[in-house]
Amino acid sequence: MAPNDLLVLATLALAVLLVTPFLGRYIHRVMEGERVFLSPVIRPVERTIYRLCGIDEAVEQGWKGYAVSVLVMGFVAIVAGYVVFRLQDVLPLNQASIPAMSPDLAFNTSVSFETNTNWQNYAGETGATYLTQAAVLAVRNFTSAATGLAIAIALFRGLTRRSSKTIGNYWVDLTRAILYILLPISIVGAIVLVWQGVPQTWNGPQTVTTLEGVQQTIAYGPIASQEWIKELGNNGGGFLNANSAHPFESPTPLTNWLEMFAILVAPFALTYTFGRYAGNQRQGWVILGAMSTVLLVGAVVAMNREAVGNPLFPATVDQAGLGNMEGVDVRFGAALGGLFGAVTTGTSTGAINAWHDSFQPIAGLVPLFNMELGEVTPGGIGAGMYGMLVIGAILAVFIAGLMVGRTPEYLGKKVEAFEIKMAMLVALVLGASILGFTALASVLPAGIAGPLNPGPHGFSEILYAFSSQTGNNGSAFAGLTGNTPFYNITGALAMLIGRYGMIVPVLALAGSMAAKRRVAPSLGTFPTTGVLFVVLLIGVIVIVGALTFFPALALGPIVEQLLQNAGKVS
Repeated sequence: MAPNDLLVLATLALAVLLVTPFLGRYIHRVMEGERVFLSPVIRPVERTIYRLCGIDEAVEQGWKGYAVSVLVMGFVAIVAGYVVFRLQDVLPLNQASIPAMSPDLAFNTSVSFETNTNWQNYAGETGATYLTQAAVLAVRNFTSAATGLAIAIALFRGLTRRSSKTIGNYWVDLTRAILYILLPISIVGAIVLVWQGVPQTWNGPQTVTTLEGVQQTIAYGPIASQEWIKELGNNGGGFLNANSAHPFESPTPLTNWLEMFAILVAPFALTYTFGRYAGNQRQGWVILGAMSTVLLVGAVVAMNREAVGNPLFPATVDQAGLGNMEGVDVRFGAALGGLFGAVTTGTSTGAINAWHDSFQPIAGLVPLFNMELGEVTPGGIGAGMYGMLVIGAILAVFIAGLMVGRTPEYLGKKVEAFEIKMAMLVALVLGASILGFTALASVLPAGIAGPLNPGPHGFSEILYAFSSQTGNNGSAFAGLTGNTPFYNITGALAMLIGRYGMIVPVLALAGSMAAKRRVAPSLGTFPTTGVLFVVLLIGVIVIVGALTFFPALALGPIVEQLLQNAGKVS
């Protein structure tokens, strides 16, 4: 790797670390209804929304009421989005006579953006109208991200409150997350992107004459307003098909850095928010330490493997020190393509600035494994924290409790049979969906017809697709032909399972823990604020992921790497 690539990684890590306490403290104050510097401007708007919608912000919900609200919101949004996608050809702001989506594609797309996945089986600039992009997709980027944040806050309350029957009000949490956090930051971010050259216009596609004298149609539109929230909200769906590799989405090295920063800043800030709720900031730093360690290791591996290049082509540009340049944005280089890939899959974002399908086998394994860990390093906004606390912390203290021979405790509350059942349900639902749908696609003719490549890489394309969709990530090994009835329907089901199959058990666990009383720590209480707990967290996360997915990974990127080492491609 070049020194500049390491400098990008170092400055990114430092910037995220510096901002984490400030944003984390701000999120805590906002979600608990405390006054912040934006309150004089936003508080009247917030009150008006509550009055118009009939919401009493003083009334909280139990976990069942909270879960029902989340499910109702999701159902209504999916149906409304489906209708718009099916009718977009006759609705206004159709910039290039774009046709309506097919029924299966409309279903997949509506589910995708509501579940914070943003998987796209269509080309953004030719498959969605300006109305669809602005009124449905951009709006979903806010609401789906805010829902993830709200679930995390509800879990924080459940873990830290004493003998409470409630965990908050979903509609209030949703409103505050959008008005005070996502919207203001996105406005500032969009302005910065416009300054750097990202288009923000309602003008239609432009036809120009190239230097070769041929006609070319250039698609653009209201891109900047969607670009920042797609990164900040860990959504990832691109306005343009090339996503953040397109110069209209990321025109400069500064925007490339800023977009990675936007992807990481909110999930890491929530670790500090958790410390505020717990009343012990070390609890948050422990979670941050575990998340960042796994992310950094994966990022360095991916950057290194992409910088080394492909040994099967020693006489190509690899010898010039450029690395694996297939499917890479030449403005940023191979190593930064690997870094962006690790960042976007360590979170549940799915934006790309290089084709993951063109990654070297081990570099491609990194984003795959990131998603299969449950995207908890640091994961999506909110989703990463509640995944880490349930899959990591709850299981970690359970294992620690078994080792010392007593009932496990977390934050002074006993972790009992019901909580372990919910935690295991969260952990098992990911594996069941990813491996189940992958197995189905690997044997059915409709599934086998999807991969572009034969052999282990073709299997990796299928495995990546269902890992991405179940993990609500949205990135892809682009060789897979996904816009078919089979992949649209199975992909949509995987996204629903990955989103709501986790949310409901997480809320059930939050409600159960909220009702518990605190118990006094004793000599047998396992400490959850030290280096040992960081190691245990990392071990639980990695081992659970490895035991679940290693056989599948062995059939894909691992065997592909072994073949490459032997000078073969299949």
